[in-house]
Amino acid sequence: MYSAHQDGYEHMIYRRTGNSGLKLPLLSLGLWQNFGDYDPISNQREILRGAFDMGITHFDLANNYGGPAGAAEKNFGRIFKEDFQTYRDEIVISSKAGYHMWDGPYGEWGSRKSIIASCDQSLRRMGLEYVDIFYHHRPDPETPLEETAEALSQLVRQGKALYIGISNYNGRDTKNMYNILRKKEVPFIIHQMRYNMFSKELLEEELAPVLEETGLGAITFSPLAQGLLTKRYLHGIPEDSRAHRKEIPFLSEEQVTPTLHKIKLLQELAETRNQSLAQMALAWNLRQKSVTSVLVGASRLSQLQESVRMMDHLSFSKEEEQKIGKILQS
Repeated sequence: MYSAHQDGYEHMIYRRTGNSGLKLPLLSLGLWQNFGDYDPISNQREILRGAFDMGITHFDLANNYGGPAGAAEKNFGRIFKEDFQTYRDEIVISSKAGYHMWDGPYGEWGSRKSIIASCDQSLRRMGLEYVDIFYHHRPDPETPLEETAEALSQLVRQGKALYIGISNYNGRDTKNMYNILRKKEVPFIIHQMRYNMFSKELLEEELAPVLEETGLGAITFSPLAQGLLTKRYLHGIPEDSRAHRKEIPFLSEEQVTPTLHKIKLLQELAETRNQSLAQMALAWNLRQKSVTSVLVGASRLSQLQESVRMMDHLSFSKEEEQKIGKILQS
């Protein structure tokens, strides 16, 4: 029987999500990869237990996470039932709908039919009565925002979600969704978007002013740029890296090669801060005023333990900010 460490909360920092009352840990655990049927359940259990012991109280999922789709929620549900059921009120669990999940016209996007069905399926897989945050995973260009918003509103009214979020929306649609849900008095509190040193335009140039105006919080994914902002690429592109795998759409040799000299310079700067490159990259996310939490994945517990140590040095001097800016522009 798992018993959580009593001092876990003492070693974590929690931030309020925008103007809401919900606090999230600076680091949240994403279950996109490494929690499917092809990954040892014992390793998944070790990571989840270790995360909670370190004060990581937020576990982020989606209907299509895992391998195959749905496996991450199923496996999480099994571990939750066996290890975390007594800690339910100490944990924030999120899921999403929007990407392809099942065949036919209702298995993806943002129709009311799709969103309601997907949420019900997710709750069954995880064995939960509700999720704390339910996201629309991506904007649907063919469904009116009003219909998607009404589906999300229904989930709250039915007690299936406490809070609502969106992911991958641009600034205009974020503002429009906020206005619609505000009139419905729906607790829409958070936006989840890609953000890292090599992909920063969406948040910094488009979403930041909207988030400040609306009081929405942000949670960022891919903070390490699929492994680029780690020691993995310091000496070139490894043969077994994601950049050599065609099924990974976010990385390619063409995308990676121009960044290699920048990675080395960033590593040198991280060393002057007594941090690893990955720790500095995570802290860099959190310097943004709107960012409540950063989502990280882990294939083993030691990776998560290293990530948490980024809290030892969160601040950046003006000189460091300028150096990073010059490196990224070089």
